Amino acid sequence: MPPPLPRVLIIETSDRVGQVATAEGPTLLQVRTLTDTRRTARDLAPTVAELLAAQGWQPRAVDAVVVSRGPGSYTGLRVGIMSAKTFAHVIGCRLLGIETFRAIASQTPDDISRVDVLADAQQDKVYFQPFARTGEKWVPTAPLVICPFDEWLLARASTAAVTGPGLAKWESRLPAVIVRAALETRHPTPASLLRLGLARLAEGDKDDPLSTEPLYLRPSAAEQQWLGRHSGTAQ
Repeated sequence: MPPPLPRVLIIETSDRVGQVATAEGPTLLQVRTLTDTRRTARDLAPTVAELLAAQGWQPRAVDAVVVSRGPGSYTGLRVGIMSAKTFAHVIGCRLLGIETFRAIASQTPDDISRVDVLADAQQDKVYFQPFARTGEKWVPTAPLVICPFDEWLLARASTAAVTGPGLAKWESRLPAVIVRAALETRHPTPASLLRLGLARLAEGDKDDPLSTEPLYLRPSAAEQQWLGRHSGTAQ
């Protein structure tokens, strides 16, 4: 008799519109949308409870919680990751943090072999990471960085397509010859997070609920303002 399929809770709060889902093995069962990340803290816990109840699952029936690690919304990521960590720690299930850009890259169509994933980093800068297809997997070919948009545009590989939520802001400044990913593939989805999470789960992998943190490259705007106000005040 084959082993039962893992029951998975999926939390995606890196994007402006958050999503929470349940899955059994590779099959998504239900997906709920959190329409505004400013409401995520209020809505996430009851949404998770509703989804579990809809499947007739007690919390301890969940085998793994998969969560998007970023980069993305500072507030959304903090709430989503803290919720996932707390759930995994209390329930005792596996925690699997998935890099958001890796999930987005994995949504790229089969006829594309290289892709740059972009997100807005404000101040005319972008979060950027390049990926290449290796067999059935997308692997990063360089670390995630923040750089000026014009610097990325000048240095980018000419054969790479472009995807990611940053296209909403930057697409009008791209040369016409650059291939753009379809709109519906530019944002992370529960399906791509589930696919990458199950691959790690099959390998026996997991993350430590006590040490997992959002993937940031710099403080939030509020933290930068606070640091600027207080720099030089300590003796």
